[in-house]
Amino acid sequence: MSEELSELHRQGRLAAEYPRVRALLAEAGDAGLRRAGQLLARTTADDVLREHPDTPVVSVAVTGNSVVSGLVAPLTTELARHGLLLRPHVADFNSYVFDLSDPGSELYAAGADLVVCALDASVVFDEVPVQWRPDDVERVLAGKVELLAKLAATFASVGRGTLVLNTLPLPRDRMAELVGHRDRALLGAVWREANARLLRLVADQPSLVVLDLEPLLGTGLPLRDARLGTYAKTQLSPEITGRYARELAHLARGLSGRAKKALVLDLDNTTWGGVLGDDGIEGIEVAGSYRGEAFRALQRTAKQLAAQGVLLAAVSKNDIEPVTQVLREHPDMTLREDDFVRVVANWAPKHENLRALAADLNLGIDSFVFADDSAYECGLVRRELPEVTVLHLDDDPALHVERILADDWFAVPDVTTDDLKRPERYREELVRKDFLDSFSSLDDYLRELDVTVELAAARPADLARVSQITLRTNQFNLTTHRLQQTDVEALADSPDAHVLTIRSRDRFGDNGVVGAVFVAAEGPVWRIDNFLLSCRVFSRGIEQACLSAVLEHARDHGAREVVAGYRASAKNGKVRDFYPRNGFVAQPGADGPPADDADDADDDALVFRHDLAEIAGPPAHVRLTRSIEGPEGNRP
Repeated sequence: MSEELSELHRQGRLAAEYPRVRALLAEAGDAGLRRAGQLLARTTADDVLREHPDTPVVSVAVTGNSVVSGLVAPLTTELARHGLLLRPHVADFNSYVFDLSDPGSELYAAGADLVVCALDASVVFDEVPVQWRPDDVERVLAGKVELLAKLAATFASVGRGTLVLNTLPLPRDRMAELVGHRDRALLGAVWREANARLLRLVADQPSLVVLDLEPLLGTGLPLRDARLGTYAKTQLSPEITGRYARELAHLARGLSGRAKKALVLDLDNTTWGGVLGDDGIEGIEVAGSYRGEAFRALQRTAKQLAAQGVLLAAVSKNDIEPVTQVLREHPDMTLREDDFVRVVANWAPKHENLRALAADLNLGIDSFVFADDSAYECGLVRRELPEVTVLHLDDDPALHVERILADDWFAVPDVTTDDLKRPERYREELVRKDFLDSFSSLDDYLRELDVTVELAAARPADLARVSQITLRTNQFNLTTHRLQQTDVEALADSPDAHVLTIRSRDRFGDNGVVGAVFVAAEGPVWRIDNFLLSCRVFSRGIEQACLSAVLEHARDHGAREVVAGYRASAKNGKVRDFYPRNGFVAQPGADGPPADDADDADDDALVFRHDLAEIAGPPAHVRLTRSIEGPEGNRP
C-alpha cells in the first residue's frame, strides 16, 4: 500500500489516481495510515477536484487550546478511506475562545461542515496554582464547561455545520502529583463530573457533537508524548490524534449521509461456529463453550445494531431448510429469523446474492457491510462488487465483534423513531414485493395495495427525520442538497418557506415519514427547492400525488407559476425527467438549483417551470390528505 502511494506521489499522480486511494487504504494498519497521511496531505482538494470533480468534499475547521495542525494529515487519510476529500482550515495556537465567540472570525468565515474544537487537560491545568488541590481543579473545570456551553450556543446561533467538542482525558502524571489516595479519588470524581456535564451539552444543542475520548485510552494508546507536549505544544500523542481523526471521519461520513444501512453476515464460522452442512444443527457452536460464547457475543452485537435501525441480513452457502430450522428452533441462538430482513441460503456466488438482495431491498449496493470468515469469499466480493464494504473476520471468533464495530460503519448523528422501525418496514417491503409477484399487472397490484399518503407541514418532532432524509436519500433526491437539523429548523421557522413531510401507509403497514418537499413561497413565483422520497416507496404514485398537492396549494394561495430544479448526481439519474413527466417545461438558460458547495457545482443542472394552468390529479389508486399552511409559516 505505502509503496504504491509513494510511487504515485513521486510521479505526481496522486490527484489523477485518487479513486484508487480508497482501495489502497482498505487493509492498512495504523502505521501505514500514518505514513499515507503524510503523502495525501500534500495533495490538496483542488488538485483532486480538477481531475475528479464529483469527489465529495468535507470542509473542516480546527481550533483548540494547543497546537492542532497535527490533525490534518490523519484526518486526510481517514476521510480518504471513505472516499471523501478534506478541505482544512487550521486556526492559530490557543485561539478557540476568540474563534468561536466572534461571529466575524476567520473560523466562521470558513463556513466549514465540521468545526472541531480540540481540547486537552492543559486547558485546565494551565490555570490552576502551582501548588494545587482538587478544589482548584474543580473551580477551573466549572468555568471551562460554562464557557464551552456559551461558545456552543454562539455557534448554534451564527455558525453553520456541526461543532465538535471532546471530553478531557485526565493524564496519569497529573493524578500522580497528588500523594494522597483520598485526594486522587476526589480529583477523579470532579474530573468525571465535568466531562459528564460536557457530554450532556448535546441535549440542548442539535448542532453540537461531543466526542468521548475516554474509550480510546481503553485500547492501550498513550494519551501524551512528553517530548511533543513540552517542545511542540502538541498535547495529544500521534496515536490518540490518529484515533481522534478516525472518530471525526466517522462523524463526517454520517453527517454527509454515507453511513451504511445493512449488515450482511455469513453464517458458518461467522454467525455460529462450525459448518452446518457437516456438523449438523446439534454440532454448531452458539453458546456454552469458549468459542460458542464468542459467537453469542457477535449475535448480541448484531441484534443490538438491528434494534437501532440497521438492516440485518444473512447470505450463506447452505441449504435454506436447515438454516431456517437453526434460526427458529436452536435453543441457544440469540438471533432469530425475525431479526433478519432477509436470509439467503443457496449455492449461488455470494456477490450475485448480494446484488439480488440490494435489488429486493431497493438499496444501493454501497449501503452494505458484508462480513465473512472466508478470505476467498471476501476477495471475490471485493473484486465483483467494489462498492460493498467487506470485512474479513479473523479466524478467532473472539475478534469478530471488534472487527465489525471498529469503523463505526452505521453511526449517524441521531437515531430517530423511524430508524427504530426501519427493519420492520423493510421486512414489510419484502412482503409487498412477494405480493406484487402474485399479480399479472402493476396497476392491479397498486389498486390492491391501498396506498394512503399524507402531505403535511413538518412538526417539530419531524425535523430530525427530515434532516436525515436529506442526508441519506440519494436516488430520489432532485438536488442532493444535504441539510443538518439546524438548517431544517431554520427553514421551518422561515415565514416564506414550507417544509413538508410525506407519510405513507398501505395494507401491509405504516411506512412513517418517507419523504420531504422544500418549497419557497416568493410572491407569484413559488420554488420547489428539493423533493425527496425514500427508495422504499418508489413507483407507487406517491411522488405524483404529492407534487400535484403542492401545485394545487401554490395556485390556491395566489402563485402564477412554480419553478423547480434538478441537479444531477451519480445516483439520481432515474428522476431526471420527474418534473417534465408531470407537466413542467424546461427553462432554457436558467441556472440550476444551488449546490451544497461551490466545488459541487456542475453543468448538469436544470430548471423547470409549471404555469399551473392544468394540474394533473393524484393517481386513482392513491388516497391523499393534505395539511399545508399558507406562506405565513410551517407550524401547525
